[in-house]
Amino acid sequence: KKTLTWVGFFFFISALGSAFAMDPYTFSFFRFIGGLAVGVSSIAAPIYISEISSPKNRGSLGVLYQFSLVFGILIAFLSNYFLTGFQGGQDWRWMLGIEALPAVLYLLMTFRIPDTPRWQILYKKNDQLALQTLEKIYGDSSTANDVLQQIKSNDAHQASKPQNFWSKKNNRVIILAFVISFFNQLSGINFILYYAPEILELAGFATKESLFNSVFIGLTNIVFTFAGLLLIDKLGRKQLLIAGSIGYIVSLTGVSVAFYQALDPQWIALFIFAFIASHAVGQGTVIWVFISEIFPNRARALGQSFGAGVHWVFAALITLVGPSVIAIYNTNPWPIFSFFAFMMVLQLFFSIFMMPETKGKSLEEIDLVINKNNYK
Repeated sequence: KKTLTWVGFFFFISALGSAFAMDPYTFSFFRFIGGLAVGVSSIAAPIYISEISSPKNRGSLGVLYQFSLVFGILIAFLSNYFLTGFQGGQDWRWMLGIEALPAVLYLLMTFRIPDTPRWQILYKKNDQLALQTLEKIYGDSSTANDVLQQIKSNDAHQASKPQNFWSKKNNRVIILAFVISFFNQLSGINFILYYAPEILELAGFATKESLFNSVFIGLTNIVFTFAGLLLIDKLGRKQLLIAGSIGYIVSLTGVSVAFYQALDPQWIALFIFAFIASHAVGQGTVIWVFISEIFPNRARALGQSFGAGVHWVFAALITLVGPSVIAIYNTNPWPIFSFFAFMMVLQLFFSIFMMPETKGKSLEEIDLVINKNNYK
């Protein structure tokens, strides 16, 4: 809870500092503060949601985190579109500064939320407070007490075999977290989101049309993320990732072929929208829910940090090399999308043969299934 509160504070400071920056160094400093807040929120928010949810709704509630992200992206696209030309050369200050409004609203709301029951049991050693929180989550004292005992029993087993995070015991979950985070970025999602206007201009759209299509990319993202929210607790994490992988392969291959054959720009835009839809209902829906579920209670914070770290390291690399790659293939970028399509073929094999299903299980049951050899 305290971590989430500090995240809101840093978002607020970053927005105001960036908007009023007087030189590139100050601007970079406040953008760095914002980047830290984004990174920490990608660790703390999924953990918090997973630990205050029941097995029946943990997936859909977890997807609310991703839904909020893509909703924010859509709002940012719309905000930037409407603020273009608002104050000439100072437009960027308004585009960044307006972030302070949702940041302060979020900050105030964090003061009203409780700690998670697992935090209250494992770190505050307050079973009674945890039981009250569990009763709010499950709606009846009997189920809440059963869950309380399950959490304590699971922790007692982990405490009887203390090991560090990098021990052999956690090998499988570490590999799962790394691979799903790695493929998330090697799908090309941030490359396309970050450089959508440039890609669409290469396809033949004018600058204003490219910005307008970027708004539709954000709209597609939010619509299909909502679809994932409705489906994740019905179909499960594994099935959504398989479906998303197939969609990735088809859409990325389509973009590549359209660029290679110099087809009408509308085809490229259509395939990009299909790619965004595939991501939103697949990887975008699954990744943060899945990583927040698979680690044991006492390793969850480090595990989520590891998974988020892999995600953001590769996101940073994509951001770093993106302009250079676009410059190399500025006449025809079809090899870029062919590479991403190939990586998604590998993700399809991962989702079919390696990924376990976590739907409908408590966090302690998931630990028992994935790490069953450790309980013998």
